[in-house]
Amino acid sequence: MSGTQLEVRDLSKTFVLGGGKTLQAVDSVSFGVDQNSICVLLGPSGCGKSTVLRMMAGLETPTSGAVVIGGKTVTGPGQDRGMVFQAYTSFDWLSVRKNVEFGMKVNGVDAAKRRERADHFLGLVGLIKFAEAYPSQLSGGMRQRVAIARTLANDPEVLLMDEPFGALDAETRWLMQELMIDVAEKTDTTMVIVTHDLEEAIFLADKIIFLSSHPGRLKEEIIPAFKGGKRIGDKEHIIRMDGYSELEEKLMRLMREEGHRRT
Repeated sequence: MSGTQLEVRDLSKTFVLGGGKTLQAVDSVSFGVDQNSICVLLGPSGCGKSTVLRMMAGLETPTSGAVVIGGKTVTGPGQDRGMVFQAYTSFDWLSVRKNVEFGMKVNGVDAAKRRERADHFLGLVGLIKFAEAYPSQLSGGMRQRVAIARTLANDPEVLLMDEPFGALDAETRWLMQELMIDVAEKTDTTMVIVTHDLEEAIFLADKIIFLSSHPGRLKEEIIPAFKGGKRIGDKEHIIRMDGYSELEEKLMRLMREEGHRRT
C-alpha cells in the first residue's frame, strides 16, 4: 500500500422527494483510501453507505463535494472503476468464460487477449474448471466469483463492492472473504466494500470508515491496529488474535449508539 488513490472530499447527497420534500442521505463526509488497500464502509442501516459507494461509481451525482480518483474528479461511470453488486449479475445465456470476456469485448479487446485474461482471472477465483459452464449451473458463491472475475478482467484501478456476500450462506461468505484477501494480495486493485457485518469488516479491512445514523456522517475512521499492518487470510486465525475481540466490541458499541440515536 502506497499513497492515497481515492479521496472523498466533503461529500453530501440530498434526494428530492415528492411534494417538494428533501432527504439528506450523506452529510459532509471526507476520507482517503490508499492504493491497493481494502477500505470497508460500515454503519447502521440507512446511514448512506451504499449512496457513498454509488457516488464513487459515478452512478449518483453528489449534491456537494467530490470523489477524486488518481487526481481526477468522478463525473460518471468509468473504466477506472468496477462495481460488484449483491445481486448476481451474470448473463445466463453466456458461458462463464464468455461472461468474464463480455466487458473486454465491448471495449474492443481482441479475442486472444480476452481469452487469456479471462482464464487468468478465472484461475484467480478458482473457476477455471467451470469456464464452459453456464451461470444457472453454479452455486450462488460461484456466480459471485464470476462477477468478481469479470470486473477484475477489465483492469479497474478501484473495485467497488456493495454487500457482495450478503445473500450467501455463512460458510460460503467466509470463503469469499478469504478469496478477496487473496485477490488483494495478488493484484494492485484498491477495494471499497460496503457491509453491515462486523466480522466481515474486521476480517477484510485495512481501514474501516464508520458512518453515523441518517444522515450519514463520518463518525470514526478505524485502522485495525491488532493486524500490525498485515492482512490475515485465515478466518480461524484472525478471530483468535489479541485485539480482535476488543475491536468487535468497539464496533458493536458504535452500532448500538447509532441505533439509540435513530430512535
